[in-house]
Amino acid sequence: MRVILYTGKGGVGKTTVAAATAVRCARLGYRTLVVSTDAAHSLGDSLDVRLGDKPVEVAPNLYAQEINALHELESHWDRIHKYLSALFASQGVDDIVAEELASPPGMEEVASLMWIKHHQSAGLYDVLIVDCAPTGETLQLLAFPDVARWYLNKIFPIERRVMKVARPMVQPFISIPLPGDDIFGSVKDLLIDLESMKKVLGDPRTCTVRIVLNLEKMVVKEAQRAFTYLSLYDYLTDLVIVNRVLPPEVTDSYFDSWREAQVRYSEMVDHAFSPVPIMRTRLFDHEIVGTDNLEEMAQSIYGERDPAEIYYHSVPQRVRKVGAEYELSLHLPFITKDEIALSHNEGELFVTVGPYKREIALPRVLNGKVTKSAKLEEGMLRVIFGSAGS
Repeated sequence: MRVILYTGKGGVGKTTVAAATAVRCARLGYRTLVVSTDAAHSLGDSLDVRLGDKPVEVAPNLYAQEINALHELESHWDRIHKYLSALFASQGVDDIVAEELASPPGMEEVASLMWIKHHQSAGLYDVLIVDCAPTGETLQLLAFPDVARWYLNKIFPIERRVMKVARPMVQPFISIPLPGDDIFGSVKDLLIDLESMKKVLGDPRTCTVRIVLNLEKMVVKEAQRAFTYLSLYDYLTDLVIVNRVLPPEVTDSYFDSWREAQVRYSEMVDHAFSPVPIMRTRLFDHEIVGTDNLEEMAQSIYGERDPAEIYYHSVPQRVRKVGAEYELSLHLPFITKDEIALSHNEGELFVTVGPYKREIALPRVLNGKVTKSAKLEEGMLRVIFGSAGS
């Protein structure tokens, strides 16, 4: 199943672009599902149909779904949520506040993304198009499985062994409820589901991310940051879509300064995202609502090309042997060396860019190697590993 994620700053039109892509894919004969994980659902408005938390047939080959994040949260987090609520309440926290604290930020959206794994496993669709939350929230969601894997591998087994020994002796003497095996079982199941989701989203042969932007300074800058962080977490960006470009037939002098700004930022986009392909769609003189209007937008974006194809195939992370040493290269555009921090433990490299930190599991060939040097050249971070003392 082909999976395409659309993200971008709020208000750039990513929902409309995602819906237009879905309409075109369906008309090309693909059995297509477009889903919204954005809490502020507008997918149904774009398609001009009423949607629910289950797929609804909108047109031949076209299905749509607005995921109920609260329902998904209850499905994946209910038992853990109840324990955490009891834990906070035992410490004197107000019941309502305890309920809120028991749901970590972003967990609702993470639970929504679980549907991607579900649809991939069911195999009912050829193309799955995801209308994601605005850029910052999407990046947090995509980073979540990496964090979860660390807890699963490092903390979970230790905590469970400790609790098996300590719980019978400690519980009678304290007021804090200690987690039982059922809680640890739920945590493990959740983290395994997250890992499975990461495998689907992180497979560049089937899943890519597309960034939607407008030709405005803040929007372009946020899109650049998004592209950097997507590269950091190994998600392949195969296309950038520029929305609402003033068409040449708009000649009124009222738009002169706006057109000049668009020309300036259009050149910036061409330079900044190269060699990732860039497609543009014009500012329409009517509202893009309903399948016919969405097909018009799809024609403006893709022309006669297939939206389901993968437009760019570069892998952002590689390891290769260079003489007696090894080089790990990671594509990190739009940043300076002052913004990167590196640390290396046996089998793991930690890369921090701004507020985001990623654990890179190193291949076995680098066991026993130490980092010899690191440099950033033209958006490519290169880390050299070699033998100690060489």
